[in-house]
Amino acid sequence: QVQLVESGGGLVQSGGSLTLSCVASGSTGTIVDMAWYRQAPGKERELVATISRSANTFYADSVKGRFAISRDTAKNTLFLQMNNLKPEDTAVYYCFAQSWSVSWGQGTQVTVSS
Repeated sequence: QVQLVESGGGLVQSGGSLTLSCVASGSTGTIVDMAWYRQAPGKERELVATISRSANTFYADSVKGRFAISRDTAKNTLFLQMNNLKPEDTAVYYCFAQSWSVSWGQGTQVTVSS
């Protein structure tokens, strides 16, 4: 079983930057892919970015060129660097890990003011 804890959310002005972190614990050696999802009020949870064990990345079109996903396998930590933030990026951001099963973090709120 893998446990995930996110941090780094907050309130930022449009055009600003934030870095989210997600620390994994438990059976971290079984983690294959990791990802960030987000859910805005009244909307479905959506994929933001993914990163494989071999560091291959994928980004949603809405964040491509502004966000960067990375992972420090030695420290069992996933990151999401978010630049040029827009009000439409406001959401609860969730960390995700695929191992023998699926694990989710509790979420961290990101609010971007215009």
